[in-house]
Amino acid sequence: MHLKRFAALAATLLAPNMAAAGDLRADANAVFKPIDAASVAVVVKNNELTPAKIELGGKLFFDPRLSKSQIISCNSCHNLGTGGADAGPTSIGHGWAKGPRRAPTVLNAVFNVAQFWDGRAVDLKAQAKGPVQADVEMNNTPGQVEKTLNSIPAYVAEFKAAFPADPNPVSFDNMAKAIEAFEATLTTPNSRFDNYLKGDASALNDVEKKGLRLFLDKGCAGCHGGVNIGGNGYFPFGVAQRPSVEVLPVADKGRAKVTNDAADEFVFRSAPLRNVALRAPFFHTGSVWTLEEAVDLMAKDQLGESLSDQDVKAIVAFLGTLNGETPKVVYPMLPPRSSSTPLPQ
Repeated sequence: MHLKRFAALAATLLAPNMAAAGDLRADANAVFKPIDAASVAVVVKNNELTPAKIELGGKLFFDPRLSKSQIISCNSCHNLGTGGADAGPTSIGHGWAKGPRRAPTVLNAVFNVAQFWDGRAVDLKAQAKGPVQADVEMNNTPGQVEKTLNSIPAYVAEFKAAFPADPNPVSFDNMAKAIEAFEATLTTPNSRFDNYLKGDASALNDVEKKGLRLFLDKGCAGCHGGVNIGGNGYFPFGVAQRPSVEVLPVADKGRAKVTNDAADEFVFRSAPLRNVALRAPFFHTGSVWTLEEAVDLMAKDQLGESLSDQDVKAIVAFLGTLNGETPKVVYPMLPPRSSSTPLPQ
């Protein structure tokens, strides 16, 4: 739903005099959706999620040998122990290069309209290929990745099992498909907010319900809706006023670099807010370290709203209810290299 529609609701719905729980839940269900098992199967296209493919993808996700230096894995920047993102502002890649943007969370990324802050990857398959080749990240090439994987006998067998109909199973494309299959399992269902949406009125306390009402009425849900509470559209950053250059650097034009359209300058894919309380710092620059500051900044710069401290705390309390059940991932034992496995560079 459009941001303006929610801003208009504020004139008729007052947060201090919250509507009855049933009315609030109905309003929330019109905007958000809980995570369920069927959700993933709908959004993953042209890639059957088989157990063999998922297991292989889990190993590849943690394998640093996909990088040129053989010290950087997908998990290095999308750390499953820190909310599926890096613990710092932006990730450190090959040769200690500092990335230009904060790594987006991999948790629930399968529900996003596209991947990366600018949406340049249409799905998780395409996304998996990008960092492997980016010079400031893993700095490798498809040919070198295939050479490495083909040199490890156990991987050759696992690729054959995961892609039995493919005459050339050990390929860069299949690497990406396997990683996508694994990442599609990294969902966090059964948050307290999910339980509330499904009918448990006691899942949120009064402060959290007030925060939800504010989130709806002030317009936050205009950009952060759907199953992932965001990640489902592109929006300009700095609608009411331009944030500081630390938060919104003038050199990063956002989606305009993808579309070559000046109208997309400083347009970014909205951040998905599930588990947001677990992955400070915030924004594509990783420049804000508390949710309170992030909420206050978004209210002023996006919505032109000055929130009271109590209102900020209520919205932050609501955001805390978006933490779901984290997937149980066992760190894999990776197959050993052979004498023909390329050396780190």
